[in-house]
This record gives sequence, C-alpha cells and structure tokens, in this order.
Amino acid sequence: MQLTVIERIGLLSILPEHGNFITLKIVRQLREALSFTEDEIKVLEIKQDGNQVVWNPAVNPEGTNIPVGEKATDVIVDSLKKLNEENKLTAQHLTLYEKFVEK
Repeated sequence: MQLTVIERIGLLSILPEHGNFITLKIVRQLREALSFTEDEIKVLEIKQDGNQVVWNPAVNPEGTNIPVGEKATDVIVDSLKKLNEENKLTAQHLTLYEKFVEK
C-alpha cells in the first residue's frame, strides 16, 4: 500500500501495545515494515527536532509501497475504528481512515 511519511508515522503511533500472540507478531512485523531504512532517512532528510520528526516533503510525495497483509490490515482497521468510536481521530488519521476503513 502506498503510504506517505506522515501516514507511516501515524500508523506507528496507533498500533496496539497489547494483544494476543498472533496480533503482537503481526504488529512487530508491521512496525518493521513501517520503519524507515537508513537510505530513506538520508533521501527524505528525516530529522528529529525536539519532539517532532521533520522531513523534506518534496521528496517522494506519493509515498512508499509498504507491504500490509490481510491480518495487519485487520489490526489497523480495528485501531482506527476504536479511535473513531472514542472520538480520538485526528487530522493525521484522516487519510489512513480513508485508505483502510472506507476503501
């Protein structure tokens, strides 16, 4: 799935910390896929600025193809639906909600 830098960071922030064995294995693999490689950090000019992560938005604006399997999609959808039900969705989550829940 094509995901932008902000979408990748957003997904990393909503993945569950707790769950059963299978869910935690899927979350671990998904975290690895969503994380940025050394090459990506260099190309995207990703830097930590205090509590914020900044990058060059002109580089790779369409995003990167990240493999997201069926079970990983289920975990993401569940997390986004829970945020929606609790009225905790933010503007950062909108494109993710559209891509995963409203597809």
